[in-house]
Amino acid sequence: MEGSQIIAATDGSQASLRAVEWAAHEASLRGKALRIVSVPEMLPRMSWRQHAPGTPDTVTDVLHEASEAALAAGAARAAAEEPQIALTTGLLAGPPAPALAEAGDGAAMLVTGSRGAGAFAALTLGSVSRYLAIHAPCPVVMVREQDTDTQGQVVLAVRDPGSQPAALRFAFDEAELRGAALQAILAWQLFLPTMRLTGTERPGAEVGEVTAEATRWLAGQLAPWRQSYPGVTVTEEVVHGQPGRVLAGASARAQLIVLGRDRAEQASGQPGTKAVTHALLHHAHCAVAIVPE
Repeated sequence: MEGSQIIAATDGSQASLRAVEWAAHEASLRGKALRIVSVPEMLPRMSWRQHAPGTPDTVTDVLHEASEAALAAGAARAAAEEPQIALTTGLLAGPPAPALAEAGDGAAMLVTGSRGAGAFAALTLGSVSRYLAIHAPCPVVMVREQDTDTQGQVVLAVRDPGSQPAALRFAFDEAELRGAALQAILAWQLFLPTMRLTGTERPGAEVGEVTAEATRWLAGQLAPWRQSYPGVTVTEEVVHGQPGRVLAGASARAQLIVLGRDRAEQASGQPGTKAVTHALLHHAHCAVAIVPE
């Protein structure tokens, strides 16, 4: 069952406030409450004296005050964007990545920015975002700094048929809520899609033949969803090319790109070998949603 609220993380930076705006709009679309959270930064033991005078305890107080100010700024931004939504705020304790992942437990989604201040500046495009992409129990949306094309389509990245239902549902929901078209893209390069999708080996198949077969497979996968969402215009595209590059390019004409969490990533706790998630977190032109099963 989808959670009752949307979580937005902020550290007071402009990028994180943009993510709060995005989350507020999403909360309005879905009729959800919005909870804005912040994780007080803890400076390394050897460097805290360089940033604030006094004892470690007083430094901690200063950092907590900064997070409280970030929460206040986020709440003001969200209220100005969508004044009708229910809104709460909260400080989280602990390292940023696990604290944010835990905050997402039971939520409809967790929204972060692409860059930040303090600890987030170094970590949001590194360990924090990648940790959340692999471990968060709810869909994670990273809002990019570029101006999102609110008139663009929603793009669904199809890559693992065994872990697609939640991503499909999320993508169709978003397209319906936004009144946007949905484009489903299956990009492949180093494997024959039919070998993984249908379990049949085609050692002599040419690119055009495999693409045609994969296109038929993709249409079949989307058929029941088309029936469930008759108001959503859907197109399919099978592309022979490097998946991360193809999908990053498609994001330039989208307002949101959605991909399911790779099963290998989820099982191992490490980024998948094709690094599609990594490529989109760094190079997408629009917000990126990563959906676990």
